[in-house]
Amino acid sequence: MSARLSKTVKIGGFEHIKTVQMGGDFPVAVQTMWKDRLSFSDIESGVIAEKINTLDSLGCALIRFAVPNIEAAEALGRLAGMVSMPLAADIHFDYKLALRCLDFPVAKLRLNPGNIGGREKVRQVLEKAAKKNIPIRIGVNAGSLPLDIQKQVDNGLELSEAMVLAAQREIAFFDEFGFTSFLVSVKASGIADTIKANRIIAQICDAPLHVGVTEAGPLVAGVARSTAALLPLLAEGIGDTVRVSLSDTMENEIIAGREILRAAAELAAEKTETAANRQRLNRKGVTVVSCPRCGRYGFDTHGFTNRWMAKLYALNKDITVAVMGCEVNGPQEAKHADLGITGAGDKVLIFCRGKVTRVITAADADEVFEEELNKL
Repeated sequence: MSARLSKTVKIGGFEHIKTVQMGGDFPVAVQTMWKDRLSFSDIESGVIAEKINTLDSLGCALIRFAVPNIEAAEALGRLAGMVSMPLAADIHFDYKLALRCLDFPVAKLRLNPGNIGGREKVRQVLEKAAKKNIPIRIGVNAGSLPLDIQKQVDNGLELSEAMVLAAQREIAFFDEFGFTSFLVSVKASGIADTIKANRIIAQICDAPLHVGVTEAGPLVAGVARSTAALLPLLAEGIGDTVRVSLSDTMENEIIAGREILRAAAELAAEKTETAANRQRLNRKGVTVVSCPRCGRYGFDTHGFTNRWMAKLYALNKDITVAVMGCEVNGPQEAKHADLGITGAGDKVLIFCRGKVTRVITAADADEVFEEELNKL
């Protein structure tokens, strides 16, 4: 079976906003959601714009912001005028918030047409979005299904089928009004429900799919559950943008998303008929390998990795970096690495492709590592 190839939706690409293409044979985009309320003071101080630049450097393609009230809409509009990354507004219940966000260079809306107040209000949002060429994501979550569909679930309808049914209803709204620039997501907190729902919707809809496990959990549990759900989907060509929803930092959501795509690309490589899908999943950038540390350790791999993780993922270098704890896991087991660091007694070793190139003290480790990294 060939990989799914959806239609393409363009996000951004107007005024000062960068263009992100989702769907088709374009790379699968990693996105995140802003974790805090927006305040005008933080926006005007430049703190948020600086944070967005950091997330951009890590490989984030788009950031979504909750817009619960008109103050949040105004704040998001102000921020959208200050940054080049496409920003998305997450709207529930009040169609006027969507209309207001469309007055600004907001690049995308996420809404559920079924909960913003009826056909006329949906029509107003779609007409204004169409006029401004702003795409919309139809977002269906297992925990917020329409009441009549929820009753069917209570009477035995499978949750995955119920989510697809809700999505089809919203797609019909869009089709009725001739609005074609949309994406779809069907998300659940369960792994099996997420996989099955996305497999079904991928067969009946050609819109780009936003995939993820909703409310995935804290860092370790959330990454594990998201990986279990997303790997098979992505390897099959299902999914055009991903968000790993963690009770953790945005940086870790992006890094997790990148690593899941990398793993999916390896799985897809076993399927010779999906070369195009491998291209969508492949990501250039640093690969970090590190040992877990044990009683033999002569180098603090945990502390070093924590200090360097964000810096390494921000590099536009297609290299492998190894952070190892001792001679056993050092140059030999990581001899494939372009650059590595490990401990040996009271010394620290820098190695390249299995060969030790420098022997230094622990106090000099970060400085020397940076010097060698800049040479690559």
